[in-house]
Amino acid sequence: MADSFRLTIAQLNPTVGDLAGNAAKAKDAWEKGREAGAQLVALPEMFIAGYNAQDLPMKHAFTLDCMEVARKLAEDCADGPALAIGCPWIEGTELYNAYLICRDGRIVTHVFKHHLPNYGVFDEVRVFDSGAIGGPYAVGNVRIGSPICEDAWYEDVAETHAETGAEFLLVPNGSPYRRNKHETRLNKMVARVVETGLPLIYLNMVGGQDDQIFDGGSFVLNPGGQAALQLPVFEEDIAHVDLVRTADGWRAEDGEFVQHPSEMEQDYHAMVLALRDYCRKTGFGKVLLGMSGGIDSALVATIATDALGAENVRCVMLPSEYTSEHSLEDAKACATNLGCHYDFVPIAEGRAAITNTLAPLFEGRPADLTEENIQSRLRGLLLMALSNKFGEMLLTTGNKSEVSVGYATIYGDMAGGYNPIKDLYKTRVFAICRWRNENQRPWMMGPGGEVIPERIITKPPSAELREDQKDSDSLPDYPVLDGILEILVDRDGSIADCIAAGYDRADAKKVEHLLYISEYKRFQSAPGARLSQKAFWLDRRYPIANRWRDEG
Repeated sequence: MADSFRLTIAQLNPTVGDLAGNAAKAKDAWEKGREAGAQLVALPEMFIAGYNAQDLPMKHAFTLDCMEVARKLAEDCADGPALAIGCPWIEGTELYNAYLICRDGRIVTHVFKHHLPNYGVFDEVRVFDSGAIGGPYAVGNVRIGSPICEDAWYEDVAETHAETGAEFLLVPNGSPYRRNKHETRLNKMVARVVETGLPLIYLNMVGGQDDQIFDGGSFVLNPGGQAALQLPVFEEDIAHVDLVRTADGWRAEDGEFVQHPSEMEQDYHAMVLALRDYCRKTGFGKVLLGMSGGIDSALVATIATDALGAENVRCVMLPSEYTSEHSLEDAKACATNLGCHYDFVPIAEGRAAITNTLAPLFEGRPADLTEENIQSRLRGLLLMALSNKFGEMLLTTGNKSEVSVGYATIYGDMAGGYNPIKDLYKTRVFAICRWRNENQRPWMMGPGGEVIPERIITKPPSAELREDQKDSDSLPDYPVLDGILEILVDRDGSIADCIAAGYDRADAKKVEHLLYISEYKRFQSAPGARLSQKAFWLDRRYPIANRWRDEG
């Protein structure tokens, strides 16, 4: 009977659909485990396919390709440690989220996920069939239980493994980031450890996939809930976990323990990684954005620089007669601080041409929102022209406050391929800009210091589409707006909840109205990094045609 067991865990970043690339990453991790004398090398959930693959596994040809790549990987990893890796799998007429145990050149065990998440960003009930709860599998003389991700959030799977002879639990995950998610995971896993009395290895993937960011942060718990190892967040890492048999059962020896950074830093790192991976995985090497001299575009430019490097970011100022002198100065100063390419493209001539073209149709009608939106849409047209000409992806820059209430022009400043700050309320935009000015990290490709000029942070926000315009002319002040939105959106609260929290009923009703009538804009908006539990798109799905209102 073995008295020690070395497990190599690979917290890595797969790409959805890059089956050969994902298998190559797994093979490289397996070789590192072999060199380190591991008995088992483990990869996260659905690693062969990439995660979250959404409906892709329902395409029969895709899953058959995944299965073939997994079989070939098993053959390539014959001479050395066992390999555990996630993959979609067809068994008879059923499609499973599977965890494959490979040994001696073949797949020897299939573990099928039992609890399929069907909330938030997950639709696994739509895609997969539920597997039966089984027992542990053997690697040498050691028996291991592997509840797959959601399976470890409930007691039944882990307890069945323990009752049927598992000596420790290896939990492969594709668990996406949201604020404070690590504490939730930790609490759930501590519960499993306390219930089973077994050590638990929580292995999570890392990397951006469309709106979702997988934050890694893998950890190891011993019986009683004591942490023996913790890996960094938002970074790939490979670690070797040594387990030893004691008089009280198996225990993991202490390994590296990386303290996780503040919530603010994690949000910022998530946005940087999300944009970096979105560009890398979709084939874009460069980006551009409209640089208004305001705080949102300044933050997006900074995120883009930290994600891709200044040489790959183009900032474009597109002034009209309403653009203030300080906006011109601030936009250029921020681009200069970051080291980005800066273009100056006035829109007056194009706007005059559009105005003259429409004049016969608009005759006798006063100027209104139409003329404001023409400016925004002309900017969108020019930015998309630059995107087409130079092969640079256009970033859109609307924060969650604006996205919520439709304070943005569809086909105008909403034009673009990705929005890094889509899930960041305006008040948090201010806070994170200050944080970035005060902090620089090795994973940032941009310079340190005050990259966002102080005046950008302190001046009253304005769209500058008419004379002396301020955001507060059309919306409640941002602390009020964001407080109401947090209740209505993030908590699914009511008008009564807003009033109970001290907000004016008229403000709450106005925000609710704007929220609902803007649904069609969000339906057509660019994807963006998910930071909260109620990000727009998969987390919150409302009908566009909807006449219900809360009369509370």
